[in-house]
Amino acid sequence: MKRTTFRSSLACLMLCGAATAFADGSRMPPHPDKTWLEECGTCHVAYPPALLTADTWRRLMAGLDRHFGSNAALDAPTAARITTFLERNASTRGERNAAASLRITDTRWFTRKHDELSPTVWHDPKVKSPANCAACHRNAESGRYDEHDIALPNVRR
Repeated sequence: MKRTTFRSSLACLMLCGAATAFADGSRMPPHPDKTWLEECGTCHVAYPPALLTADTWRRLMAGLDRHFGSNAALDAPTAARITTFLERNASTRGERNAAASLRITDTRWFTRKHDELSPTVWHDPKVKSPANCAACHRNAESGRYDEHDIALPNVRR
């Protein structure tokens, strides 16, 4: 009886932990959109939608012809499908991106999570920029940014 209660409690904690992780933007949505994965994941990590608010995703998707210095424009139906997916899975916490910036790396959440890193890390050739999540987060491609799965490359400090 005690074992069953322990297992039930453990399962509940694991599920609650997974839900919390997803709410924090550190996990992919349970049913990622294949078009989003293909279109966005071709050039960079397909960032979990919960990292930005729906309004920020809408603004970002509306400017794909000038997407951080590149033309990433999509046809209207594809853009609409991806925008809907991003909005549906976006953060509901406004503080995620309080700045007018569209960059995830400008959010208070990102800054707080990475404040212990020296600015030289971002400029190292192995990292290149804060947007290169996969340089340190071994499971970034699957949307997992757990602190336990970080491997800083041998960068100069």
